[in-house]
Order: sequence, then C-alpha cells, then structure tokens
Amino acid sequence: VSTQSTGVMSDLDPVLALADPDLDQLLTLSSMAMESWLDARLGAGVTDHSIFAALTQHWEGEYWKDMADLGVLPPDVLTRVTDYVPEIVSYVQKIIDNGYGYESNGSVYFDSAAWRKDRGYLAKLKPESVGDLDALADGEGKLTDSSGKEKRNQVDFALWKRSKPGEPFWESPWGQGRPGWHIECSAMADAICGGKLDIHSGGEDLLFPHHDNEILQAESHSACKQWVNYFIHTGHLSIEGCKMSKSLKNFITIQDALKKNSGRQLRLHFLSHSWHGGLDYSESAMAEAVSTEKQFNDFFLLVKYHKSQLGEGISSFTKFGEGELKLTKSLENCQKTVHAALCDSFDTPSAMRALRSVVSDSYTYLNGRKTPNVRLLVKVGAYVTEILSVFGVITKQESVGFVSGDSSSSSEEAALPFVRVLSQFRDEVRSVAREIKAVSILRSCDNVRDNVLPELGVRLEDREAGEPAVFKIDDKDTLLREKKQREEEVARKEREKAEKAEAKAKAAREKLEKGKVNPMEMFRTDQYSAWDEQGLPTIDREGKPITQSQQKKLKKLQAVQDKLHKAYLQHISDLEI
Repeated sequence: VSTQSTGVMSDLDPVLALADPDLDQLLTLSSMAMESWLDARLGAGVTDHSIFAALTQHWEGEYWKDMADLGVLPPDVLTRVTDYVPEIVSYVQKIIDNGYGYESNGSVYFDSAAWRKDRGYLAKLKPESVGDLDALADGEGKLTDSSGKEKRNQVDFALWKRSKPGEPFWESPWGQGRPGWHIECSAMADAICGGKLDIHSGGEDLLFPHHDNEILQAESHSACKQWVNYFIHTGHLSIEGCKMSKSLKNFITIQDALKKNSGRQLRLHFLSHSWHGGLDYSESAMAEAVSTEKQFNDFFLLVKYHKSQLGEGISSFTKFGEGELKLTKSLENCQKTVHAALCDSFDTPSAMRALRSVVSDSYTYLNGRKTPNVRLLVKVGAYVTEILSVFGVITKQESVGFVSGDSSSSSEEAALPFVRVLSQFRDEVRSVAREIKAVSILRSCDNVRDNVLPELGVRLEDREAGEPAVFKIDDKDTLLREKKQREEEVARKEREKAEKAEAKAKAAREKLEKGKVNPMEMFRTDQYSAWDEQGLPTIDREGKPITQSQQKKLKKLQAVQDKLHKAYLQHISDLEI
C-alpha cells in the first residue's frame, strides 16, 4: 500500500467508524479524505494565485463579520502579506546585506551563529527555550528544512522559503518562493510604523519562537538594540475549564456563541478577566455576564426616568444632604479606583467592580427617597456610561463636523414627553377605577403596561397607591423576552397547580375506593380461620391463635379502615342528597 493511499485510508477512518451514517455525514467526512487524496495527486499543478486569494478573502470576510458582531472597531491600517511581498523581499535582502542571513537552495535562513557572535543572545522574551528544536519545528511547520541539509545551524529559521510545486510563489532574487512565518510581521510593521514599535501584542503561545524571531529579524534589519518597548501576551481561552478542541467536541465559533449571548454580554465577560490570564467560557460565567448587563441597564433606565422628571432652571438644584455627600464620595472613589486600575496593566476586573459598586451605592441612596438629587444621579450615570463606552460595552456614534439644529436629540428624548403624558393619564384612570371598583378598566390598564407598551420599547412599573408609575425607554427585544419569560412562568405555575390538584383528586379517589371495604369484613380472608364479634382474627389458617401483639396491630389497622369507611359512607350520602 502506497503512502498516499495509507493517508487516504487514515482520513476515511471516521467514515468507516460510523455504524449507520446519514448522507450528509458521509459526504462531509468523505470530502475530507478526497481533499487529501486530490491534493497529494494533483496539487502540484495548481499555479493560479486567484484560487488561494478567493479562499483567504472568504475567510477574511467571515473574520471581519465576527469582529463587527462583537463590537470590535476596525483597525486604522490593514496589512495583507500578499500586498507586501516586494517590501518583504527588500527586508530579507537587507538582513543578508547586514551579515545575518544566507541563501541555501533557493531559501533564505537567519544566521543565528553570526547574530549570537555579535549580540550574544537568540531570545529576549523566552531565553530558556533557545535550542528547543520541537518548538522551532512546530513554529516553522512546512517551512522546516526536513532534509537537514539547507541550514547551517539547527536553530536557524526561514526568512524566505523556496516554494514546492502547487504552493503559492512569488519571484525573488533567490528564485520562486514565499515569505517565512516570522518575516511578514517584522517587514509589514516596518513599512507602516518604521523601525521601532511601542506596543506589540499576541497570544502567550507566540512568545517563542515567533515573537523572539521577529525581534531577531527587526533588530538585525535596522541595527537597533530594542525593537519593541512593550509586549502584551494574552491568555488562552478554555471551554468549561478544558482546552477548546474538536476532539473534545467542545469547539465553539464566535457565531455559535452569539446565538446564545449578545456581543455586549461576551464583552462584559471578557472585561471580568485580566487580559494576560486565562479566560473560561461557560454557561455559569455567561450567566454572570448577563446579570451584570441587567444591573447596569436597570440603573441607566432608572437614571433616565428621574432625568425626565428634572425641573427647569433653579428648581433643578436641590439641597445636598448627608445622602448626597455620601454618594458623591462614592463616585469620587470609583473614579480614582478605575483610573488606578487601568494604569495598572489595564486591570479591567477591578475597574468593573468599582463601577458595579457605585451603581449599588446609587440604589442605596435612592432607597426610600421620593425626591432624589437628579443632577447627582445623572452625573453618576454619565461617568459609568463613559467608562463602559471606553470599554466598548456601549457603542459611541462617530460623527464628522458640527451638530446642527436639534439633531443632537435622540429619538428616546423625543418620545419621553408623549410617554409621560400617557403614564400620567393612565395613573389617573387607575385611581378612579379603584375608587369605583371598575375591574374591567383596571385590566385594560394592566394590558397597556404588560402588552401594548413593551411592543413600543417602553417599560412601565407601577408603584404603591398614590405614587406615579415609573416609565423607562428600554430595548424592545429585552422587554418582549421578559414578557415571554413571565408568560412561561405563569404557564408553569398553572401546570404545577393543575398537577397538584389532579394528584389531590387522585389521592381522594383512591381513599374513597379503599373506604368501600367494611372494617368488620377487612380481615375475613383465607389467611385466618376464626374471628371475634368485631371481625378481628383470633386464629390463623394453620390453627394457631393470634398473639396479643398481632391483635394490637390488627386493631390499629381496623381503626384506620373504620375512618375511611365512614368517610366513604358520608360521601355516598352527600351524593344522594
């Protein structure tokens, strides 16, 4: 059996393992095997670059869609390796000219021995990994010199690799080839930002060899001593505490995650973890993010409601008492904590805790207070909004130029006067309906609150008698989702009530059925051969007298049956009446 056919059979293993595959499974798994076979047999004949470009453009489009759905802002500059091949070729040539690269069999490698001789190091970020050939091979992938004859040193790595038949290629002074894995980042960064970077980011798995080799390339190219001032290496994602892997069947795409939770909820979950630590995606973790979102949203709606009640002119300024001073202090502490947290390596978990704390203090301030200082509440709400906007939780609307006329007013602000009039009218109607006990009118008022207004994105919350209802402009989908949950909860309770009633009725029927038996006759069975005048057994079927302890137990059973039988007779009597 040839190597090629063995590979195909290996790819077919999942197909052969299926006991009863359906057509979709068979086609999907078989296509994987056929792709491997076709690539091995005919791949060398593929020379049209548009084939590779079409594939990458498709997945690039999917990537940007995911980023937009997550609320990630687009970059100022987007670099594609295929657009920068001439710059990469020039970059590699300069490394050769500086004495730190060499050509071998159409490929170009970084000369680690020459660099170590001049600079004394091969890795700044993870020096203990120098010489880790497995890590180097894993990083190089198909760029690795499998023959072992092209490199001068095993730790040398490819700057430019000669293309094999069927692989994408570009012309270069060294023949047809393609960029090495690390060189593209260094060359494109140099083309846009120049010879030095302030901040460079990536996953923690890229420390070595990728980022360390980038440093070698950049510093050998520009002859600088420090290419990057700060490296930011992010932690890994896990699913329910486990590494995400197709073999573990816990692989989840961004679009899969967005079917369960919104981009805002995912972002709130990310913010609750440090950027350099691990991030666990789980149902319980997302439930906490949903709860956090609700806490902020409810607070914003409450602030907006009180803001809508704010008077004009000097009447809007109220006295600062002990409660106002306490909340002001809480806001100041929150601002200091958030600033310090973000200065301390972007500590977003601490910043988020500070925001939740000032929101909680605002609720404490409002508790039992009919006339709060609205300007202070708005100030707290504006600050929380500002920081959440910085974090991308709240999307800022970008505009160019001056705002003209009243276009700065949102549709929400435009709707508030109408909602206020409707709410006040409903309050008056409900008050009169209560006095005259007009139940149908009260039901209509409830219908406006529970069914009509949510469809318009308005939340109405009734308070104690005599106090006006609280109205809030809210997200329509959220209101309808809550309405559905309430209806499902009511339906659940009704089902439970019906099930309990049925169980109770069944028990009553069984009790009546059991009560049909006369207690005087209940023991007259073949288990006994003699009974007294009360129907209690005196001798068993084997002729042995019933013991005193046995008689005591039988007497108790007969007493219970006597109650059941009397209840049964009463039931029959009631039916006859």
